[in-house]
Amino acid sequence: MREFLIANMAPVMFASMVLFLLVGFPVSFALAANGIVFGLIGIELGLLGPQLFQALPDRIFGIMSNDTLLAIPFFTFMGLILERSRMAEDLLDTIGQLFGPLRGGLAFAVICVGALLAATTGVVAASVISMGLISLPIMLRYGYDRKLAAGVIAASGTLAQIIPPSLVLIIMADQLGKSVGDMYSGALVPGLALTGLYIAFVALVAVGKPGWVPALPRAARSLSGGKLLLRVLTTLLPPLFLIFLVLGTIFLGIATPTEGGAMGATGALIMAVARRRMSWELLRQAMDTTAKLTTFVVFILIGARVFSLTFYGVDGHRWVEQLLTGLPGGKIGFLIVVNIIVFLLAFFLDFFELSFIVVPLLGPAAQALDIDLIWFGVLLAVNMQTSFMHPPFGFALFYLRSVAPASVRTTDIYWGAIPFVCLQIVMVGLLIAFPQLVTLGLDQEVKVDLDSVQIEVPVSDYGPPSSAGGAEDDKKPPLDAEDAAGRAIGDAMKPEGMKQHRTR
Repeated sequence: MREFLIANMAPVMFASMVLFLLVGFPVSFALAANGIVFGLIGIELGLLGPQLFQALPDRIFGIMSNDTLLAIPFFTFMGLILERSRMAEDLLDTIGQLFGPLRGGLAFAVICVGALLAATTGVVAASVISMGLISLPIMLRYGYDRKLAAGVIAASGTLAQIIPPSLVLIIMADQLGKSVGDMYSGALVPGLALTGLYIAFVALVAVGKPGWVPALPRAARSLSGGKLLLRVLTTLLPPLFLIFLVLGTIFLGIATPTEGGAMGATGALIMAVARRRMSWELLRQAMDTTAKLTTFVVFILIGARVFSLTFYGVDGHRWVEQLLTGLPGGKIGFLIVVNIIVFLLAFFLDFFELSFIVVPLLGPAAQALDIDLIWFGVLLAVNMQTSFMHPPFGFALFYLRSVAPASVRTTDIYWGAIPFVCLQIVMVGLLIAFPQLVTLGLDQEVKVDLDSVQIEVPVSDYGPPSSAGGAEDDKKPPLDAEDAAGRAIGDAMKPEGMKQHRTR
């Protein structure tokens, strides 16, 4: 038994962690308990040194001092303030009036509002619940198919997962050791493309099954002409300005994601005050929920760090890397297997748990195969988006079930989600086939082969030597020549066109 444990400590530890999760033990405590127990076993077997646990305080302090993670409470607070100030209600009413004459107009409005809420709130629960409360009764009242209506609302709410500012992208960047700004830039086009796929699907339904998505009757379209234009401008301009304030400054390198989140939270408060919907109760609820979510994330991260400390100590990362890099098919085989694993795990784990448990194990293997980690992170984020839509455990489906009227059955919600899960899988395939959707516009790292660097020291006439000294004086280079050599080395190490990456 001792020899078996010594030879197979990493897979036994991983299997134990999976067993704990399947039993339903809280994720953070399951990770921490596995790390501590197997750490003690490893010390007893001589695989690890007793100083292993001396590194735990440093790991925890590193989490608490990580400035990148400050963006999570900022963006969460911003989303909650906007959701509780009924911005979603105003947007749905306005865009619904705008698309009302079209078949499927309400569905188009829900998708567009879902994208806008994703770009301002970044909170899936808030988006799904808000649109479920507001738009689902209206869609049912005017004859929309129950399955389609439920699927559109649930899928649109999950756009907050991939369209920046997304909480999962912040965590993904932290786990992969990449810039949050680059992760946001890489996810923008795939997020908009997925929105386009949703709209295209509804348009096809409007052509093939027009009875499922009727246009609003004229009596329901209360605004038109100048009044509608004014309503569109006054309702859409503030959130669009907030989107530019948050995302635009991050993309342009003016602000870090943490600074962008702080500006977004301030902008959300100003918008709530301007709409005269700000109150101490609203502020208290938003702060309370933000504190709970942030604490939840930090506890999972601490548990994951304890687990990874022991897992890496027993060479678990090398075991995973060898297991995945040895798959047939090279990069494509690796990507197919990884995405299938993530897709299946998403039935049982939410995106936070997947980000903290799976991504740190997959990152080194992807790097060993020379896979761009920004692209890999966005690919996994799109895949993990399906975790919200999987029947029967999808969180978005439960959020919608909690606010849906009794006439909408649970089976209607499940069947309505399936076409959109398929569209998300199609998006994963498109990202694998066309990585430029993510990498286009990102700064490419310039690799310098130090062995091929040639240093040419400029030759100058420094005048006659100060003394007629001997050969020793002639061999010693003047001070200016040494400086020139140093400058030449610096120029060689920084070739023209190499860009400095700003830490965002």
